[in-house]
Amino acid sequence: MNIWGLFLIAVGLSMDAFAVSVCKGLAVEQVKGTHLVTAGLYFGGFQAAMPLAGYLLGVSFQAAIMFIDHWIAFILLGLIGINMIREAMGKEEEKVDASFGPKVMLPMAVATSIDAFAIGVTFAFLQVDIVPAVSLIGAVTFLFSAAGVKIGNVFGAKYKAKAEFFGGVILVLMGIKILAEHLLG
Repeated sequence: MNIWGLFLIAVGLSMDAFAVSVCKGLAVEQVKGTHLVTAGLYFGGFQAAMPLAGYLLGVSFQAAIMFIDHWIAFILLGLIGINMIREAMGKEEEKVDASFGPKVMLPMAVATSIDAFAIGVTFAFLQVDIVPAVSLIGAVTFLFSAAGVKIGNVFGAKYKAKAEFFGGVILVLMGIKILAEHLLG
């Protein structure tokens, strides 16, 4: 997988964290630099750690299912992307606590990064160089999360659903690309 493919996956994965960060920005009266860094570290850190964990699990059984790895990548990316699109189109409004403490941030960071675990499993099948991949995912998510807090505080929830929808579309398209490259290549 090339750097642009990894970047697109990083952007797609970061959209959940961005959407939650927008809500965090809505919940605070005045955004401080510590809010931006805290959101970036929690979300970026977990978005980097989860694909690494998934990768480590994936490489342990990669040889057993190598002949269907492209289908697994396609299905996982497709399901994650479709779920993000579905959530973006839902009218359900999320309540977000204004706190940036560990009791609030840790569960949100874990919840927004579960998809990244599945991506990590996919990376194992695609033989992705994991250290640069998780570093890029973490960095992109850090930036999107920090920006999301500020954007949410300034502009409101206007971009939350669009970000989730965009992220879902990217992941679905990446899944189709992986399958097409394998079947046509």
